[in-house]
Amino acid sequence: MKQQANQIRAGQVIEHQGRRWTVLKQQIITPGKGGAFIQVEMRDLKTGTKTNERWRTADTVERLMTDEKEMIYSYTDGANLVLMDPESYEQMLVPVALLGDQAPFLQDNMHVTVDLVEGEPVAVRLPPTVVLEVVEAEPVVKGQTAAASYKPAKLSNGVRTMVPPFIETGERIVVRTEDGSYVERAKS
Repeated sequence: MKQQANQIRAGQVIEHQGRRWTVLKQQIITPGKGGAFIQVEMRDLKTGTKTNERWRTADTVERLMTDEKEMIYSYTDGANLVLMDPESYEQMLVPVALLGDQAPFLQDNMHVTVDLVEGEPVAVRLPPTVVLEVVEAEPVVKGQTAAASYKPAKLSNGVRTMVPPFIETGERIVVRTEDGSYVERAKS
């Protein structure tokens, strides 16, 4: 299905130069002189290589239609995730590389969405947020609590993030899976 380049969104699968790509990021750039263009970061589905491409807003690209399937994460087997269909209990192997930077946020029995093109998995999407425990947080320096300053903390999955000064070691917090940023304290 043809679509204008300015309609490209992260997570879509497009065909470009005879290969299939999944869109990682897109940004509309409007220079001081001349027309706007779209800068797209995308990953080749077969080789996993990343590239950046630019299109004018009026250009068209071929978008591939994807089927979404809800799956449950079971375990990691080498370079593959083992996902289970909650209805038929069939298992599917999906390359860990499809998760990219979100891999550390995967948790046992987590419900994920798998995008399929012609039955082949092309993307795995996690829930927008997860609850994790802070295993290491720097102590608060007296007098810094008035400012809106954040301090570094290490989470139970090994990811480092910035948290407000009132967060202490052992607390559970809600974190965005997209970028690992702090959202709020977890409700008990």
